[in-house]
Amino acid sequence: MAEIQEGGGGGKKGGKKRAKKQSTRIDMTPMVDLAFLLLTFFVLTATFSKPKSMELTFPAPPPPDQKPSEIKKGITFLLSQDDRIFYYEGQFRAADDDKGKKTTLSELNFSQSSLHKFLLDKNKEMQDRIRALDAKHKNNQLPDTTYKRMVKEVKADKESFTYLIKTDDKATYKNVVDVIDELNINVVGKYVMVDILKPELDLINEKLGIAAAPAANP
Repeated sequence: MAEIQEGGGGGKKGGKKRAKKQSTRIDMTPMVDLAFLLLTFFVLTATFSKPKSMELTFPAPPPPDQKPSEIKKGITFLLSQDDRIFYYEGQFRAADDDKGKKTTLSELNFSQSSLHKFLLDKNKEMQDRIRALDAKHKNNQLPDTTYKRMVKEVKADKESFTYLIKTDDKATYKNVVDVIDELNINVVGKYVMVDILKPELDLINEKLGIAAAPAANP
């Protein structure tokens, strides 16, 4: 509030009446209260930036004397330069044997009609089961805890595909993030990052037209 204070000097001098002096004082207390109220409002309603992170799963290394188990329902993505994605299904085979033929690489890209459609087709059965559970949950036929548990069980089903993500030294971090984003969009529950094998790297180099490095002399 503003207050007007009157000063002295209203007497007569030399037969003339002098005007009274007036001064103005502004009370800033209401303005300070308003500022604190606004500050409190913005602090309580603001959303603070959260650290951006991505959850990755790395399998524990097997014991040295244990042979790696054969992958039956697995799809391996091999990421390389120029945003190229190579993949193969099942167990890797460096040569033909009695269990199967030599592994060959197919290729995908990051377009909607390539990687996204590939994952959509591979996980259609799992997604249909999750949609059915989601419909029951929305109709209040499943409580939250039961719904979350059943969705987790569907994702972890042994009949679902497990995706292995491997990169060579030419792949970019962005490519890894983009692949994981697509896996999450397609509600894939089982994917891991593992080290690339030398025979897999040789196949990638063959696709890229890069000559294999000569073997070191003993």
